[in-house]
Amino acid sequence: MSTYTQILYQIVFSTKYRAHSLIKEHRVELFQHMWGLLEKKRCHLYRINGVEDHLHILTHLHPSIALADLVKDLKLSSSKLIKEKNLFPQFNGWQDGYGAFTYSIGAKNNLIQYIKNQEEHHKTKTFLDEYIELLQEHDIEFDEKFLL
Repeated sequence: MSTYTQILYQIVFSTKYRAHSLIKEHRVELFQHMWGLLEKKRCHLYRINGVEDHLHILTHLHPSIALADLVKDLKLSSSKLIKEKNLFPQFNGWQDGYGAFTYSIGAKNNLIQYIKNQEEHHKTKTFLDEYIELLQEHDIEFDEKFLL
């Protein structure tokens, strides 16, 4: 029997200390780099976007890929790119953790629009508020002191 999966992951992670270092003019290059890595790992990217202090990735993982390994590879590879090309001079690394939330395929279009509209969304909501809402929406227990 073959392996079949259809699990959407929304992966969210922030710059270290939520520094506002991901300047808009170079984000596309960062996103293209991450897209290339996802393709290399046979993951399907539906949408990637972010603002100055964090990003969102909506992807389907290939069954042979472990989520933690993928996030680690995305962070390491993108950090190397950022430093080599000096894309974001104020960038000091990614936060240690990440959020990963699963969705059914029926949620795909709404998630794509949500991620696409990050800049508009964050005119009225901070990353911390958004992240806490995601944790609560998915019934994930957390201690706020570890979110700061």
